[in-house]
Amino acid sequence: MAEVLFYERPVPLNRTAHRDLRLKAVNNIRFAATAHSVPLTGVEFAPAARDFPILFAGNTIEEAGPMALLGLRQGENLLVGDNGFWEQGLYIPAFVRRYPFVLAEKPAGTEGDDFTVFLDEAYEGFNNEEGERLFNDDGTDAPALTNAVNFLGEFQDHVARTQWFMGKLREHDLLEPRTITLQKEGKGINLNGLFVINEEKLRALDEKTAQEFLREGALGWIYAHLVSLANIDRMAARLDKREQQEDSAKKS
Repeated sequence: MAEVLFYERPVPLNRTAHRDLRLKAVNNIRFAATAHSVPLTGVEFAPAARDFPILFAGNTIEEAGPMALLGLRQGENLLVGDNGFWEQGLYIPAFVRRYPFVLAEKPAGTEGDDFTVFLDEAYEGFNNEEGERLFNDDGTDAPALTNAVNFLGEFQDHVARTQWFMGKLREHDLLEPRTITLQKEGKGINLNGLFVINEEKLRALDEKTAQEFLREGALGWIYAHLVSLANIDRMAARLDKREQQEDSAKKS
């Protein structure tokens, strides 16, 4: 997963350097406006499938991981408007919601836990005067930080579970390459490096494997992915609307 997407100045959280740091709520999500896709964990497939396509992306099947397709042009998130707000009522992936914090792996040979908490010092909500404190006067974690760290831990657990899922898809050869082509005013938009689950191979699974997928919840994730593919047309409609707005702005 592209762990540092959005993060301009990620630094390790430090109880001394950040002892006075506060987190003020920012009423926009502009940091995600240029993300045309973000990684997604399996537990998110069901709510995400209602709103946007869930595909598997990577240079090879071995590298592929699930992602939410949020736009059809490079560097454009069609779910974030000019006002910086995410489209109301649509699911926001956990990968986006955890910002401005992130768990990152420590370099090999470093003492302590395998992961450490980083924050983006460039985030506009950080300051020393307004908002919720990250640390109490005695240096312990304040509620705002405790909640953020708990969310990061849950997210990492879901990432591990998703990696197990991807291993099963590869083991049973269920992924196949898919290029998505959209024709717009005589020009084609090609989305490459994508994979989808092959339904014919899925139906051919032996009973033992099918039962395992059902028992572990993987079957629900698979069908959420397949259902979500219909949202590609919805994304194309959003792009049409965005382009019409751009044309109107040029003429005015």
